[in-house]
Amino acid sequence: MIMKNNKYLTGISWFILSLLVSVINDSISKYAGLRLPSIEITFFRFFFGTIILTPLILYYGMGSIRPKNFPVQIARGAILFGGMSAWAYGLTVAPIALATVISFTIPLFVLVLASCFLKEEITWKKWMATIVGFLGIVVILEPHNNFDINLFWFLFAAALFGSLDILNKKFVLQETMLTMLFYSAIVTTILTIIPTIYVWETPTLQELFMLFILGIGANFILFCLLKSFALVDASDVAPYRYLELLFSLIVGAIFFAEFPKASVWLGAIIIIPSTLFIAWSSSR
Repeated sequence: MIMKNNKYLTGISWFILSLLVSVINDSISKYAGLRLPSIEITFFRFFFGTIILTPLILYYGMGSIRPKNFPVQIARGAILFGGMSAWAYGLTVAPIALATVISFTIPLFVLVLASCFLKEEITWKKWMATIVGFLGIVVILEPHNNFDINLFWFLFAAALFGSLDILNKKFVLQETMLTMLFYSAIVTTILTIIPTIYVWETPTLQELFMLFILGIGANFILFCLLKSFALVDASDVAPYRYLELLFSLIVGAIFFAEFPKASVWLGAIIIIPSTLFIAWSSSR
């Protein structure tokens, strides 16, 4: 029993660490975005992410990144490019806590896309939870009161991240993690080169260091998740996912003087139970 509890606590700890690093990454992106274009931040994030993977590739050999399905890897990189570019821009115009709340909607997009493209059978209870979750998005958007079209950047990113999950589920299970990390990073880096040149702002040494940390963090988040899921099930960590909102609220208040509007809180109250129910129902 003690060993089982230790295994559970260790798995949950790795997951919570991934949430904390995710909020730190968002904070770095937002701070860097005060002066640098968001597309340039995305470029450096994945450029440094690629550089960091190089020693592992040299150690394991080029065969470690030889994909079984090259077109799918390119598609994954292209989708990630779109999602991360939209997310980075959204962070420059909206609070971190709002970004976190919108990120909770990714399971809703996954469920809808799984029904369309994977032909998965979705129970009526899950459909009801999904509809309620999307109503929470409407509450956050406040279409009746000072509607901010910039919030659609986060929704667009969430939809693309959901598409990426579907693509991973359908095609990429046979690939190694190093292969997925490498092609995600290199394809996104290549796709952001030309837009970055067009809007280029020379980073300071401090900004370059921050962007390097951003690249490390991007890979470390996935490392933490892999360590976590090796010890516990995805359904075990679902209730802890919402600690990310607490972390983002604290960081946003301390470093950016951000305090979410009442509509964001109300939307979170609607979205969180919906996604929790979907996670619980899927685990059954």
